[in-house]
Amino acid sequence: MSGLNRAIILGNVGGDPDIRRTQDGKPIASFSIATSEQWRDKDTGERKERTQWHRIVCFSEGLCKVIEQYVKKGSRVLVEGQIETRKWTAQDGTDRYTTEIVLRGFNASLSLEGGGQRNGPPANDDADRAGARSVPPRNSGSISSGRSSDMDDDIPF
Repeated sequence: MSGLNRAIILGNVGGDPDIRRTQDGKPIASFSIATSEQWRDKDTGERKERTQWHRIVCFSEGLCKVIEQYVKKGSRVLVEGQIETRKWTAQDGTDRYTTEIVLRGFNASLSLEGGGQRNGPPANDDADRAGARSVPPRNSGSISSGRSSDMDDDIPF
């Protein structure tokens, strides 16, 4: 039995995404998402909040196009990808490690949440051909699989 490596994050983008290109012209998008947890302290009744930052890196060409056009600082997004830790060497020669949520292949997805965007991305076009899916912005806070809720009534079963 193999394991499952899947991360689903719903939060707000902390800054405009950084879009870079590989030597052969393929895009790589990276940005950070903040997730917050709120609670009331039992002893003092004081409201508390803790924010976690998550680094997102996207290698899917279709999703990179959506990110470049529609994701901005403050956007509320839902991303689904894999957790990966990579090792790199700092300028002082020490080994460093970075843990990221990576969007690549068929298991990656990105949804723009909320009604803040004026023009949502086209659903299921280049992103699907690149092996990932994107979903246009929704006004509700609900999370869905990205499939259309319209059903064909002509199905006989």
